[in-house]
Amino acid sequence: MTGDRIALAVHDHGGDGSPLLLLHGARRTLADWAAVAPLLVPRHRVLSVDLRGHGLSPSGPWSLPEVLGDIEAVLEEHGIPGALPVGHSLGGMIAVLYALEHPEVTPGAVNLDGYGWGRPDQYVGLDAEFVAEHRQRLPKLAAATWGQPLLAGGLKDLLARERATSDRLGIPYELLEAGVLRSVRERPGGGLEVRPERRHALEMLDFIESLDLFALFRRMTRPLLLGCALRPAASVPGVKWFDDLMAAYARGLARDLAELTAQRPDVTLAQIDSTHDMLLENPRAVADAILDFGS
Repeated sequence: MTGDRIALAVHDHGGDGSPLLLLHGARRTLADWAAVAPLLVPRHRVLSVDLRGHGLSPSGPWSLPEVLGDIEAVLEEHGIPGALPVGHSLGGMIAVLYALEHPEVTPGAVNLDGYGWGRPDQYVGLDAEFVAEHRQRLPKLAAATWGQPLLAGGLKDLLARERATSDRLGIPYELLEAGVLRSVRERPGGGLEVRPERRHALEMLDFIESLDLFALFRRMTRPLLLGCALRPAASVPGVKWFDDLMAAYARGLARDLAELTAQRPDVTLAQIDSTHDMLLENPRAVADAILDFGS
């Protein structure tokens, strides 16, 4: 392992069983695991971390050697090099990459809804020209907002949106609020921003776009659990094509996941009755999938 490591912020949830390391998604924090981790502790030793540039962890360039080195350092420090990496969204991608990097000690990987924006051929049932035009807009939508400063009153507006999400999805508001407050920080020149800072957020977007996730899944030689949300993501206001594109991608993902699990008995599929926000929305189903896989 090469590159500069960062001392990540860690929450040790306790437990005495086989170790798990919980990894959150992009622009999220370890607070996302607050409802899932207690359900895992009776059978596992559980740690969660803020990835570099997120939550309370220091910032740093977003490249694979550095990110995996951070995780390796946490597991070394806590004496659990053989922990099972369990990740949601971006964290799920990293879990797979970490397992591929450490096949001699890592027992497998858990990727919960970490599929990025996929390949154009995974958008099933839409005209190819429509997919070609709009698929490339997805990371641009993210880039328009990731790492941008909050305007005056922005924190209040952000918490109000989280309150609306709480009402819509039935997620306890305090879980959403904790994640926001862990992510927001003062900018050096004044004002507030949601971590990670913009230049590292854009590096992270490029990293996500560079991955061929199904090629990585097929390289796995250890057991792999893939979680998939059964309900669609919320619509994006003013982006009329988004829902059609995401519905097509859901069809392609279902097709490719069914094909992969049929070919590979060491790959398990868990369908979670939730949107992408499954850690907060349906923690019991997420924990049950992990516990079944780890048993």
